[in-house]
Amino acid sequence: MNNKILIFNPKSANAKHRIPNSILQVGASIYGIYEFVFVDGNLENDPWEKIDSYFQSGNFKYFCSTVMPGPQLRQAIPFTKKIKEKYPDCITIWGGYFASNQYQVSISSGFVDYVINGPGDIAFPSLIRVLEDNNHTEISTIKNLIFKNEEGEIIKTAKEELLDQDSLPKLPYQHLNSFYNLENYLSKTFLGRNTFSYHSSLGCPFTCSFCAVVPIYKGRWKAKSAESVYKDVKYFKDTYRIEAIEFHDNNFFTSRKRVIEFSELIKNDGITWWGEGRIDTINKYSDADLILMKEAGCKMIFLGAETGNDEILKQMNKGGTQTGETIKQFVKRLYPIGIIPELSFVLGMPAETPEKVMAQIEWDINFIKEVKQINPDAEIIIYLYSPVATEGSELYEQIQKAGFSFPKNLEDWLAPAWENFDLRKNPLTPWLTPKMVDRIMNFETVLNGYYPTATDFKIKGFKRILLRGVSKIRYITGFYKYPYEIKIMHKIWKYRQPETQGFYSE
Repeated sequence: MNNKILIFNPKSANAKHRIPNSILQVGASIYGIYEFVFVDGNLENDPWEKIDSYFQSGNFKYFCSTVMPGPQLRQAIPFTKKIKEKYPDCITIWGGYFASNQYQVSISSGFVDYVINGPGDIAFPSLIRVLEDNNHTEISTIKNLIFKNEEGEIIKTAKEELLDQDSLPKLPYQHLNSFYNLENYLSKTFLGRNTFSYHSSLGCPFTCSFCAVVPIYKGRWKAKSAESVYKDVKYFKDTYRIEAIEFHDNNFFTSRKRVIEFSELIKNDGITWWGEGRIDTINKYSDADLILMKEAGCKMIFLGAETGNDEILKQMNKGGTQTGETIKQFVKRLYPIGIIPELSFVLGMPAETPEKVMAQIEWDINFIKEVKQINPDAEIIIYLYSPVATEGSELYEQIQKAGFSFPKNLEDWLAPAWENFDLRKNPLTPWLTPKMVDRIMNFETVLNGYYPTATDFKIKGFKRILLRGVSKIRYITGFYKYPYEIKIMHKIWKYRQPETQGFYSE
């Protein structure tokens, strides 16, 4: 048999081995129909050697890779190109946010044959079936697909409605376990031992101009029921003794009813959990709801604060009812309850003049300090604005007028600057001067010194006291320049930034 499928998860970060839900979802769609193997770049010393050995057998026809922006490109791009050069009859298929949002440069590379544009639960098995039947006339009828036709035109098929998540096939955990021991994915984090990574929903009902999810889901959201989620959690608790869960949904808290049902189900299991949500959504929950969530193990919520400046929130097309005032109100509500708000801020949005860009940066630096006064437990994550704006939006027009453009060649994304761009640490945006970037980064260093992240459980006791003591005068006076003493301490203690490295794990 020479039609086997290899599903690849490129390495995403050092020492961050979360269970690869994206490739599990792809595998679930063909499990029991086609033969396939998993290769996880996070757990292979030499993933190319493993991939090549499979294709050398002559049994494999399809190379499929999930591709997120940032570090995954370092393996996804060269490996896909080498596969195409060495095994020209192989069919290459990409999925993931990068593939969907940068589909033109991906398909035009000459070594990516197809892009699954969004969920592949139906699109992926349909594509394999059509290719196996050699019935290419049907390809254009498959939804959520991007490819080049015989005339060389890029075809983007219609978007498929989001499917009922409870009706989808179960993720093939045991099939993954036949390649990689599942226990390798369950590590100790600040949440607890044997932390489990899980997706309980797809999409988000909001359409923020800066969000990579928006072009894929277009304001749609579908979720598994609370009961289905709890069954999966219970299985992992009983089988693998998990103590904590990271919910990597784009918006876990969209449905209050589902969150409360789940909290009632899990509250006696001794499991702590973290999820992502919106302030203006969860602020509508009652205090009793939030207390129940805390009692049910909710330890921290990741919240896109973005900015405390209402004018910039409008520019971002954040939607909903979030304002700078609601951010402050919500972190104040959470403080006595004990759920930690993990607030992400995006600094460095485009503006008419350099002076206005800098003024906006200073506004948010002061706003962040105000938030920390209201709730000292609040975690602050700072990103430099990196355009992922939706084509046709006002923000997209602004960044183009300012002279920004993405690489026109797929392999140009391998440049170190573009990898950092996708980690939102090097924006390559013409309106942000080195002085502005230094101001933001130096403030972040001082902030992380005075308020070390709770997610890095190595930084405690005397280390935390020493860091705070060294950073105190800088933080209080606003003198952030050249914070070398703090950087040295961070480097010696291998301080972990959750925005680029996830929670500390071991």
